[in-house]
Amino acid sequence: MMNRREILTCACLLPALLGMAWGQKGHDTVAYIAECHLTPEAKAAAEELLDGKSIVYYSNWLDNASHTPEYSYSKTWHYKNIDADETFENARQAKEGDIVKALNEQIAILSDKKQSKEERSLALKMVVHFLGDIHQPLHMGHYSDRGGNSHFVYYFRNGTNLHTVWDSKLVEAAHKWSYTEWQQQIDRATAAEQAEILSLTTPEQWGRQTYEICKDVYAKTPIDTNVEYDYIAVWTPVVEQQFLRGGLRLAKVLNEALGKK
Repeated sequence: MMNRREILTCACLLPALLGMAWGQKGHDTVAYIAECHLTPEAKAAAEELLDGKSIVYYSNWLDNASHTPEYSYSKTWHYKNIDADETFENARQAKEGDIVKALNEQIAILSDKKQSKEERSLALKMVVHFLGDIHQPLHMGHYSDRGGNSHFVYYFRNGTNLHTVWDSKLVEAAHKWSYTEWQQQIDRATAAEQAEILSLTTPEQWGRQTYEICKDVYAKTPIDTNVEYDYIAVWTPVVEQQFLRGGLRLAKVLNEALGKK
């Protein structure tokens, strides 16, 4: 039987190797919500940049690509680490950049019609993925525990880490839905509710909002917490909220970058 250290080591390695945020289901859901809100012009432009494929097809592409030599420069672009003694504003900046900086840069490339199709296609894939990442609370997690990857918890008494719980375990426990069912069930905001979500318009504002949720997650999930039904019930509405925010904001970004001016 593995001891606590061995369990933690395995739990930390798994997300690093297989993915970095929300898991495939979460990224697909964010992208599909966005796709359902694209203008015809933006949808056609996105598919042209992706050689006929949809944004959902590429929603999780970057998690794998960032671990290849060609795109390894983007590894730190998926998150912004903020330790407990730091604030969103004064947190250390990763030398290679973080998700806020990357989103600003990639949105600018995508919006620039003078850029090549290849550059804009890559920017589109990155923007689609990062709009999911920036709404995952542990992507504003502590530097000292690698965004919750070294924050040991139990999931129904099995050892894991906080990041993994939020990437996929919580999502799958909340609802056993496909990504299309997620969209059908949570993409029901009123016009006023959508307007409130879309009133935050920059990566800095989205990241700061997610950071406030992240602080609450850490406060309510100390090391050795056993995540069970009560935890899932409390945090499921937050998962739903973050998926919807990510999808609606992604649609707005793409409509502005790819639609008719």
